[in-house]
Amino acid sequence: MNIDFFSPIEDSVATRVVLQPSSVLGRTIQLHTVQDGFPDLTEVTIAILGVKDDRGAAGNLGSGKELHEIRKHLYQLFPGNWHTRIADLGNIEKGNTLEDTYFAVKSSVAFLLKKNILPVIIGGGQDLTYANYRAYDELEQTVNLVVVDSRFDLGSLEEELSSQSYLSRIVMEEPNNLFNFSNIGYQTYFNSQEEINLLDKLYFEAYRLGEVKNITLVEPIMRDADVVSVDIGSVRQSDAPANKNASPNGFYGEELCAVARYAGISDKVTSFGIYEYNSLLDLNHQTAKLIAQVIWYFIEGVNSRAKDYPFVTKESYQKFTVLLNDDDPINFYKSDKSGRWWMEINLISNNKHKRHALIPCNYRDYEQALQQKIPERWYKALQKLV
Repeated sequence: MNIDFFSPIEDSVATRVVLQPSSVLGRTIQLHTVQDGFPDLTEVTIAILGVKDDRGAAGNLGSGKELHEIRKHLYQLFPGNWHTRIADLGNIEKGNTLEDTYFAVKSSVAFLLKKNILPVIIGGGQDLTYANYRAYDELEQTVNLVVVDSRFDLGSLEEELSSQSYLSRIVMEEPNNLFNFSNIGYQTYFNSQEEINLLDKLYFEAYRLGEVKNITLVEPIMRDADVVSVDIGSVRQSDAPANKNASPNGFYGEELCAVARYAGISDKVTSFGIYEYNSLLDLNHQTAKLIAQVIWYFIEGVNSRAKDYPFVTKESYQKFTVLLNDDDPINFYKSDKSGRWWMEINLISNNKHKRHALIPCNYRDYEQALQQKIPERWYKALQKLV
């Protein structure tokens, strides 16, 4: 990895950490500071990196600044009974062009992924999701992307790449490694009916804000994700004011923390980003505090991973076969270790898609199948495979 992409964290953060009790999170993390230099990544599990480029943040300029406010509040929190080693790599500075920044993010994330280190990206616009996704090109695998956002950000290929059009690039550009896209928390009045219909035709998944107010429904969606991207504008303005596109409606702060924990406990998630923080609007640093707590819950989730996906041995699972009237049976598996459920697609001939043969689900999907109703997530996955 080219460490020249990174600048150290601010001296004010490093100084503040030293003054904190020895048990706070900041005292347990390897920090990239002027004094200590770039961290040794040996045995590191999670790497935090900031991106100080807001040129792609449509309507939200300022989202690449003051990332030290997030760090300041994160590092004064107390860790749980954690076993993972964490490093803060510092910040990727603005490149000469936005494409230079994308390259720095892509190559840095790709390096970390190959080292089995989970990057946590803070700062910048949500267009950085595109650079994060492109890092997986080098792994030569298909990717499931889950976005927490009130808008789809589809835009069009003709538009300049930005936080409001990055998804069309991911869907359409070659190499096309996207297997599934899921949006969590969209608000209908922010998205055209044409866009909603298009996602449905592509057999992608979109869940309205009201639907996922039952926050447990998010868990199987996150369990199937490789990349998780969070727009802080998905949180209602009263809980997270530091975003020029914030809305009166959205997730509550504690709901986003629960979503982040579900992302963390997913054995499949290998990168996590939270974007669009604009410190210029952050009254009493409320949004920085919330993002710090969201990251804390994500790390807590990573430390609670059950490691029951993919199968270790089938003896570790209870198998339930549901016979449907006019279709092939569906096999369900329940983990003895975590109590989580999966459903199986048998029609897998393409090696590239074998990792999608097991679809995370919940007990409700099993009950649906018993009532002779094909679970929607199983049906959509099947359509992408046949």
